[in-house]
Amino acid sequence: MTGRPPEGERKPALPTPPPEMEREPAVSAPLPETVRERALSTRLPAYVYDLNGLRAHAAAVRAATPVEVFYAAKANPDPRLLAALGPYVDGVEVSSGGELAHVRTALPGARLAFGGPGKTDEELASATGGRPPVDRLHVESPHELRRLAALRRETDVLLRVNLPVAISGAALRMSGPFGMDPEALGVCLDLLERTPWLRLRGLHAHLASGLAAEPLLQVAAQVLGWARTWMDGPKEINLGGGMAVDYRDPGARFDWAAYGAGLESLRYPDETLRIEPGRALTAYCGWYVTDVLDLKRSHGEWYAVLRGGTHHLRTPVTKGHDQPFTVLPAGGGPVASGPVTLVGQLCTPKDVFARQVPVDRLAIGDVVAFSLAGAYAWNISHHDFLMHPKPGFGYIDC
Repeated sequence: MTGRPPEGERKPALPTPPPEMEREPAVSAPLPETVRERALSTRLPAYVYDLNGLRAHAAAVRAATPVEVFYAAKANPDPRLLAALGPYVDGVEVSSGGELAHVRTALPGARLAFGGPGKTDEELASATGGRPPVDRLHVESPHELRRLAALRRETDVLLRVNLPVAISGAALRMSGPFGMDPEALGVCLDLLERTPWLRLRGLHAHLASGLAAEPLLQVAAQVLGWARTWMDGPKEINLGGGMAVDYRDPGARFDWAAYGAGLESLRYPDETLRIEPGRALTAYCGWYVTDVLDLKRSHGEWYAVLRGGTHHLRTPVTKGHDQPFTVLPAGGGPVASGPVTLVGQLCTPKDVFARQVPVDRLAIGDVVAFSLAGAYAWNISHHDFLMHPKPGFGYIDC
């Protein structure tokens, strides 16, 4: 039924977002001078990667972490980033046949672990028959193990288990399609007894993402406690990644020293522990840089329309946060101050980088550098929507 509301009634006010949906303002991000110079001299929009900063960060992580470190290529598979990380990691984790072929080319000879649900027969064949064969294959289900066994190729496997452990404060829980319930492991053991060409090396249990060092260590302790009751003798336990990156505080870092010391205290002498950081390694080395095409007020609020959009940098709309940024004055004309919403060129109201963020000054032609864009940024974005030009890529490498 349509029509006017009855006399004396008013339309209800639009609902305010629930507290859990409210955003904290984006924080202005520190900008290295080398990145500033590149941002002001390159064709926009562009990604700028600081490979020198990446190496320094990776070296610090390596020094603090007394376990095996495999980089999760899904965070950012850029070949030059992979090459920069190579000396500081023990291997690379891939999650598709495409990533496998890509990393084999970018880092020939690197140790590789192949994980992820839904592996095809072609991917299993490439993982075990390509050169080099994968160092470890993470089996996600009994059916996947049967298909792997049918290839009759010598393969070292970890069984991925989805343990019901207590986790609080996680940004993501890795359940459902990831891994198998503990009850399914018995089926896998029965099969492994009949297929000696498959060698069980241990367990994989990446259960949550977005955790600080202390809660991540609490999860690790529960995983290790369970693994020790399930498997006798020397064993490998892959604890996955999940190290938090705080987009509200670009200067904050995961406490690698505390995490590394905690893992060292938890590890038994006959155990090999492995972790798979991705975002926490490369997020800090990348910036998405673009410029302001238009400034306008709508219903009393300022909007800055930027060249590009979330088809280049989908991270903020995916995670529901304001992407931290720095404004580099370069333009003139209309100037906004106070709260401004930064949007892109796409024909959707979801094309938003940051909402109602206070700025001292923002003008048409100014350059905006979004930080923490070195992971799950360009590679997860819907590149071809509206067919705008793709961004350029610049590297700071001396």
